Amino acid sequence: MTSFESRSKEYISLINEAAAKYVSPSSFEGRESSGLDVMLEVMSYSLENGGKRIRPMLTLEFCRLCGGDWKRAVPLALGVEMIHTYSLIHDDLPCMDNDDMRRGKPSNHKVYGEANALLAGDGLLTLAFETVLSAELEPEKKAAAGLELAKAAGCSGMIGGQVMDLANEGRSATLEEIRKTDSLKTGEMIKVAAVMGCIAAGAGEAQVAAAAEYCTNIGLAFQIVDDILDVTSSEEMLGKPIGSDSENGKSTYVSLLGLEKSAHLVKELTKKAKEALNIFDGEKDFLAELADMLADRKN
Repeated sequence: MTSFESRSKEYISLINEAAAKYVSPSSFEGRESSGLDVMLEVMSYSLENGGKRIRPMLTLEFCRLCGGDWKRAVPLALGVEMIHTYSLIHDDLPCMDNDDMRRGKPSNHKVYGEANALLAGDGLLTLAFETVLSAELEPEKKAAAGLELAKAAGCSGMIGGQVMDLANEGRSATLEEIRKTDSLKTGEMIKVAAVMGCIAAGAGEAQVAAAAEYCTNIGLAFQIVDDILDVTSSEEMLGKPIGSDSENGKSTYVSLLGLEKSAHLVKELTKKAKEALNIFDGEKDFLAELADMLADRKN
């Protein structure tokens, strides 16, 4: 097992343990109710349904790289993953992307119904901030991390990007419109994951800016790879329906640039991401390998 694989395994294990803990009845002692019991089950179904855990890994790794105690940043990392999970639950709803499968299993609303799925997303969104604010960090760090997370997840970030994404259906969007949409819908949550890790470690402005630059590039590359896989992969490999972009009449990097140019752009962005790491004094191999892994992924 390589050092990258070993560290990834350690990070993912801790995130999965924390996810199970924070959505368990023991974490809500004194606040029990039948409604809570239902929501914990519905939220757990999606939060604990695997996933690459890329965003929380970025939080932990940038905290480590900036000299912080990365284990104390686990609640921040989990908060990011909770919001990411809620966005996927809502994305799959009939009023959004109307997808029946997620990560090889029926979408949340197909199992628990649309109303419970909607509420589970709301529950994860609010629990994310409770989780971040419970971290054993200085109050000013928790407040700063929570503020950045709120901005990234809100109307000027992920939600704004989702609105733009829906508006792009059935029309010919330009390359710049697609880039802006993806930078908000996908990129902001990837970026804030790293920034929160920097905040937890007490990093300086230059380090925070470099982390954001790294994530801007891997975030855009990630979305382009998604577009490529939506054309070239299979439902069995991705664990979700393919060809949905074309069915929804949505312009993508592939539809505008073609597969070859899209793949070349992924390589350019990955190179820029790794160059952004040069400012850091610590060992940067993990983040460099992560960028390469995301560029080369098959699901």
